[in-house]
Amino acid sequence: MATRELTVGVGAGELATADMVLNIGPQHPATHGVLRLRVTLDGERISRAEPIVGYMHRGAEKLFEVRDYRQIMVLANRHDWLSAFSSEVGLALTVERMLGMEVPVRATWTRTLLSELNRVLNHLMFLGSYPLELGAITPIFYSFREREELQTVMEEISGGRMHYMFNRVGGLREDIPAGWLQRVQAAIDGVRARMPELESLLVGNEILQARTRGVGVLTSEAVASYGVSGPIARASGFDVDLRRDHPYLAYDELFAPGGPGRVVTRQAGDCLARLEVLLEQTHVSLDLAQACVERLLAMPGGPVNLKLPKVLKVPEGSDYVATENPLGFNGYYLVSRGDKTPWRLALRSASFNNVAVLAELLPGNLLADMVAILGSMFFVVGDIDK
Repeated sequence: MATRELTVGVGAGELATADMVLNIGPQHPATHGVLRLRVTLDGERISRAEPIVGYMHRGAEKLFEVRDYRQIMVLANRHDWLSAFSSEVGLALTVERMLGMEVPVRATWTRTLLSELNRVLNHLMFLGSYPLELGAITPIFYSFREREELQTVMEEISGGRMHYMFNRVGGLREDIPAGWLQRVQAAIDGVRARMPELESLLVGNEILQARTRGVGVLTSEAVASYGVSGPIARASGFDVDLRRDHPYLAYDELFAPGGPGRVVTRQAGDCLARLEVLLEQTHVSLDLAQACVERLLAMPGGPVNLKLPKVLKVPEGSDYVATENPLGFNGYYLVSRGDKTPWRLALRSASFNNVAVLAELLPGNLLADMVAILGSMFFVVGDIDK
């Protein structure tokens, strides 16, 4: 519920003037979690905005430090519950790099496949929920139909629907089930065939276009100064993607010339551009997943993990590994003193920077456009608060 307070002053001609301060949240349904916005209004126009975070803070970075390297994986997939598998991968890669591990090739390609399926699941959630925040109910049913098809194969291989816990230091928990790749292929084909129906309800909807075109324009200067990343940055013309620029997993091959990987950008930087980037990226991720399936089908059987010592200790030192998560850069900074637990493990989450920029993005816009702008920033509050 929004509460309000008035700041009354004396304007020209000794007429009383007032700035209205609205508290949006911290339980507003359009904030994807417990986020609070303190918005100052001049009439119907926003003159100042302050994102107030921390309502979902649970100290993940300190919890990392009292668990060993096998146990911390369970914490890595919970700050952004829509990007759980991708977050697991980033942590596993950080530990593996400090250990100097070479993960089996089948594990690398399977991780890449599951990361792209997870990216599609993430994007479909926002493609359905964003129109819902603007008053359009129908698209979320279409997006969840496609999500369910992909969730089925993710659940089959991992046993989980949100927190997959399928990564391990040194590879994957277990091998691919028999016939699973064929079922993934069928799911990809089904989702790809039905995507035009969802697209027609989104970018083909003139009401949605009227609510989003030219609204909430994020400049490239603001992107750079606030460290915004992911689809939001690319919608403002930033041609940056860690899968291509600093390849990990199998992305060096997938983003090579002639490969299915490509970076989706727009120049407008408005709400519509952010939605278009998310929609087109869904198609690119389906292409990448398709390439991974084909590669795994042609690959001979082999191990998907390495045998680890009973007590796993990481050599003394530090390292930082960032991955291109569905919402942007997700980085882990690990400091080890040679023990079986991290001495420090700091998390750079995408949503924190992507929400911090609201302080610069919202002022000057109408209050009526606030939810349209807020929803187009594609964040998860747990990813902000950690």
